[in-house]
Amino acid sequence: MKLGRRFEDINLKGDVFGGVTTAIISLPLALAFGVASGAGAEAGLWGAIMVGLFASLFGGSSSLISEPTGPMTVIMTAVLTAMMAKYPETGMAMTFTVVMMAGIFQILLGTLKLGKYVTLMPYSVVSGFMSGIGVILVILQLAPLLGQAAPTGGVIGTVKALPELLTHIDFSELFLGLLTLAILFLFPKKYRQHIPPQLVALVLVTVISMLFFSSESIRRIGEIPAGLPSLVIPHFNAEMLTTMLIDALVLGTLGCIDTLLTAVIGDSLTRKEHDSDKELRGQGLANLIAGLFGALPGAGATMGTVTNIQVGARSPLSGVVRALVLALVVLVASGLTEPIPMAVLAGIAVYVGFNILDWSFIQRAHKVSLAGMAIMYGVMLLTVFVDLIVAVGLGVFISNIIIIERLSREQARQVKAISDADDDVPLSEYERELLEQTQGKVLFFYLSGPMIFSVSKAISRQHSSIADYQAMILDLTDVPMIDVTVGLALENAIKDAKDAECQVYLLCPNTQTRQQLDKFHVIDLVPDGNIYQQREHALDAAYKATA
Repeated sequence: MKLGRRFEDINLKGDVFGGVTTAIISLPLALAFGVASGAGAEAGLWGAIMVGLFASLFGGSSSLISEPTGPMTVIMTAVLTAMMAKYPETGMAMTFTVVMMAGIFQILLGTLKLGKYVTLMPYSVVSGFMSGIGVILVILQLAPLLGQAAPTGGVIGTVKALPELLTHIDFSELFLGLLTLAILFLFPKKYRQHIPPQLVALVLVTVISMLFFSSESIRRIGEIPAGLPSLVIPHFNAEMLTTMLIDALVLGTLGCIDTLLTAVIGDSLTRKEHDSDKELRGQGLANLIAGLFGALPGAGATMGTVTNIQVGARSPLSGVVRALVLALVVLVASGLTEPIPMAVLAGIAVYVGFNILDWSFIQRAHKVSLAGMAIMYGVMLLTVFVDLIVAVGLGVFISNIIIIERLSREQARQVKAISDADDDVPLSEYERELLEQTQGKVLFFYLSGPMIFSVSKAISRQHSSIADYQAMILDLTDVPMIDVTVGLALENAIKDAKDAECQVYLLCPNTQTRQQLDKFHVIDLVPDGNIYQQREHALDAAYKATA
C-alpha cells in the first residue's frame, strides 16, 4: 500500500499540535474502553496506538483520527464475554482472531471498491443502532459505576442482576463515578476547546481518590506492562468458526460505517474528499495488526477527528504524532496510570455512551416521520436486547419496503392510458389533434420515469380494457430504464392487444430502454413497420389504420 499524496499538505505546527491534543483526548478514552471491554487497559492503549498509526499511514483521509470507539468496544465486549465463557483458556486468542478477521474483511471491502456502498443505509436505521449501542455501553457500565464487577450475560445479565447490584453498592466508588460524570457534564463549554473534560475528570478524581481513600478500598487499574505487547497467535475452533465469522462481519461492518461517516464529517471541515476504498484498506490493515498484538479494534473517531482539524492538522502526520505520544506514555510513564480508579473509567464510558445516543433525531423523530420513528426505536431495542445483525437487517428490510411502497405509488401515477387529449400527458397541439381525430379508437398508453417491478400492477390495470380499442400506442419516450418484471408486463400488454386484434405501435427512442426490451424479446412482438422514433408519426399511423 502506498502512502499517497496525503502527506504533501503537511502543516508542521498544526499537525504536531493536533497529534499531541488528540493523544491527550485519547488517553482516558483508551483506558476506559480497554477496561470496559474486559481485555484490560493496556489493550485499549495499544489499540489507540496501533489503529491510529497504521490507519493514518495507509488510510484514505488526510486528517482522520482512528482509535477504539464506543460502538466497536460494545461489540468487542460481547465477543470477548461469549468466547471467554465458553473457552476460558483460548477465548482471548479467539477474540483477537475475530479482530484480525474483521480487519481482513475491511481490506476485502476496500479492495473490491465497495466503500461507497457501506453507508447507503436509511438514517433511521443508522440512528437506531448507534443509539442502541449507546444504551448498551451505559448499561454495561452500571456495575463498575456501583463499585462491583460486571455480571455475566451482557445487557440482559446486568438488568437481571440490578437488584443485587443496588443492594451491594460501594458508596466510595459510586461517589467517584458520579463525581466523574458531574465534571464531564458540567465542564464549562468555553474551556472544552482548550482542554478535554475527560482528562480533567481523570486527573482530578484520581487525585481525590488518592488523598481521601485508601488504595485497598478502591478498585484501581493497577500496573500496565511497560514493554511491547505480545504477539497473539490466531486461534480457530471448528465449533465456533461460523460464530467467529459472523462476529468478524459485524465488527468489520460497524468499523466501516463508523469510519466512513466520520470521514464525511472530516471532509465537510477540510473541504477535501477522502478515498473510501483506500480508507477501508487502511482501517483493515490497522485492525489486523491490532488483533495480532492483542489490542482493541478501532475506527474513525468523530471527536478526535474534529478536534484534530480545529487545532490546525492538515495531514496524516498528526495521527502519527498522536500514536508516538501515546506509545511514549505506555513505554515510559505507564506508572502514572496505575492509581486510576475503575469507577472513573466507568464514568467516562457512561458519558461516551450517553453522547453516542442520537439525541438530535430522538427529539424530532416523531415530527419527521412516524414510520422513521418506529424503525429507529425498533432497531434500537433490537440492538440492545436481541442482536445487532438482526436489528440492522430488519431495519433496512422494513425501510426498503416502505420506500418501495411510496415509490410504487408515485410511479403508478406515471402510467397513463388515454383515448382522447389529456393535460396529464405531454402532447403537442398537433399530436392532440391527431389523437382527437381517432375518435376514441386508439388507446394511448404513456409511461414515464424509471419503471421498476412495483409498477407492473399499474400497467396491467391500465391495459385491462384493451379489447375496446382498434389500436394501442405504447409510448416509452420518457422511460430511461425498465426492469424484468415491467418488461414482462409490457409483453403481456402487447400479447393481450394482439389477441384482441388490436394494432400495436411502439414508441421507444431511448437506446438503453430499447436494448432492454430487445433482451426481453418484447421488440419481436411488434412488427418492424410499427416501431417509431417520433410520437406524431405513431399517432398518424394509428389514425390512418383506424380511419
